[in-house]
Amino acid sequence: MPTATFRVLHVFVVLLHHRRRVVHFNVTDSATAAWTAQQVVEAFPHDSAPRFLIRDRDGIFGGQFRQRVKAIGLAEVLITPHSPWQNPFAERVIGTIRRELLDHVIVLNERHLRRRLRNYLGYYHASRTHLALGKDAPEPRAVEPPEGGDIVAVPQVGELHHRYIRCAA
Repeated sequence: MPTATFRVLHVFVVLLHHRRRVVHFNVTDSATAAWTAQQVVEAFPHDSAPRFLIRDRDGIFGGQFRQRVKAIGLAEVLITPHSPWQNPFAERVIGTIRRELLDHVIVLNERHLRRRLRNYLGYYHASRTHLALGKDAPEPRAVEPPEGGDIVAVPQVGELHHRYIRCAA
């Protein structure tokens, strides 16, 4: 992700497939194997890791990364080279973040991008619907009854997106 000062920032995202929930993300201007390995540890504290980690074959996932992954009990599933369709959920969430957030803002620095992503992911988890989840959000919510008061738009993500709620009559 290029910034306003032409620095390139890297975003690391960990996604749980079953609810399309981003459980961890971080931003850096210099992604290293040690930094990447630490992100996996931070994503799954206290024996909360799932069984499998699906990832591509990027060089950043070297020996140090593989040792950390093995130490926390994750089995790695490598996708075929140049085959992003083999990890469609992660590719989809990255594309969604680009289209719905990053195409509309000029990133100033790491802190700014981290804040924007945190804000967007709050919207993504609580308000953005997913067809694969039965038109629900990653954080399940009750369906509002159709009768009642007016529908009001609640701005989210700096007014890039809105959540629509029904006010009491």
